[in-house]
Amino acid sequence: MRIANLGGRAVLVHGQRAIDIATASEGRFGPGLSPIYENWDAFRVWADAAEHSDTDGVEIDRRALGAPSPTPRQTFAIGLNYSAHAAESGFESPTQIPPVFTKFVSSFSGPDTEVVIPTGGAVDWEVELVAVIGRTAAKVSEADAWEYVAGLTAGQDISERSSQLAGPAPQFSLGKSFPGFAPMGPWLVTTDELDNRDDLELGCTLDGEQMQKGRTRELIFSVPKLISTLSHTTTLYPGDIIFTGTPAGVGVGRDPKRFIRPGERLDSWIEGIGELHQTFVAESEE
Repeated sequence: MRIANLGGRAVLVHGQRAIDIATASEGRFGPGLSPIYENWDAFRVWADAAEHSDTDGVEIDRRALGAPSPTPRQTFAIGLNYSAHAAESGFESPTQIPPVFTKFVSSFSGPDTEVVIPTGGAVDWEVELVAVIGRTAAKVSEADAWEYVAGLTAGQDISERSSQLAGPAPQFSLGKSFPGFAPMGPWLVTTDELDNRDDLELGCTLDGEQMQKGRTRELIFSVPKLISTLSHTTTLYPGDIIFTGTPAGVGVGRDPKRFIRPGERLDSWIEGIGELHQTFVAESEE
């Protein structure tokens, strides 16, 4: 099953068409995404039994798509979760718990967007698998953790390195939360749709040049391990988002360093989920 945020309304994705969930369920679910995650188990029962024809709904306009979970209570972003990325960043790989920060909701966007580069900014890319929580999770075991996942989506943890690393201590959350710095989508995919939920290819190109390519089997802390680890410190709620970390190939880890310039296009993908497309413009001086 695939669900999306189309113009602020929850829709089922059926081929290239969107079926409004509130309308199809006669008001039982929706119209937004948050109530669906809050009632995920009942929604899955209804959605799995629902029947749709190839002509139901409307054709999807990707420009109208928003983040699949637009208003989570909490957003967790994980650092250094691929060994090669930790090495290119000058750190040892984490063993007990990875670095955890957040991306503020004001940075969220859909899959096809224009992103403003802050004046003087050193803007970098980080393609990531994103997990969305479907059940309240507290002290869950790694073996049971997949049962708490509503589904997966693609994300970019776009990062402004100058502000991220300035000051007496790094400001990861601020440096990664400029407007449009958290594109996600194009939709949420439930894990039964995937051939192997633990081994998905992900990557990105900048103006057609490959920058990152990896597989989620290389995660140091897998999705289940992350959920178990986080839930032993804090409760995870339906709709919460976890950016699971990025593979090697970011701009700040290159010699010389490489950052995004105005006019460039960033294309990202995750196997079995879909693509993101971002174009970048300079900040207006007005």
